[in-house]
Amino acid sequence: MEVLLKSAEALFKESKNNTSLLANASAFIMHTIENLNWVGFYIYEDNALIVGPFQGKPACVEIEVGKGVCGNAFKDNSVFNVPNVHLFEDHIACDGASNSELVIPLVKNGNKIGVFDIDSPIYNRFDKDLQNFLEMFAKILLNYYHE
Repeated sequence: MEVLLKSAEALFKESKNNTSLLANASAFIMHTIENLNWVGFYIYEDNALIVGPFQGKPACVEIEVGKGVCGNAFKDNSVFNVPNVHLFEDHIACDGASNSELVIPLVKNGNKIGVFDIDSPIYNRFDKDLQNFLEMFAKILLNYYHE
């Protein structure tokens, strides 16, 4: 996984703006990690999470803070690893094929930027090793995010 993180950082260094950074980050994960069906970002704007660059089927355009897995992860500023989204009371089903979800809040210099959202059609897809990798990936990405 260390090699993948170094490859990702090399890619991020080339990004001139946040759109290209997040677009390449979502494509990198989608094409590097197996058994995913949606990888992307929701950015905090106008008191809501707005869909940003992603890979996968069309997504919900706006998510209220405190709603769904993304909105709750953002509100609580906590990583949410949901092994079965159908058991998550407030789950927002943008893609009915998603069965598990990992959401990592994005915070830089104390500013809440949004969330990194990864979905899988496999139940319990995000074990501790994969979660740790994706959290490290997000930390590296934030080094190159322009506030």
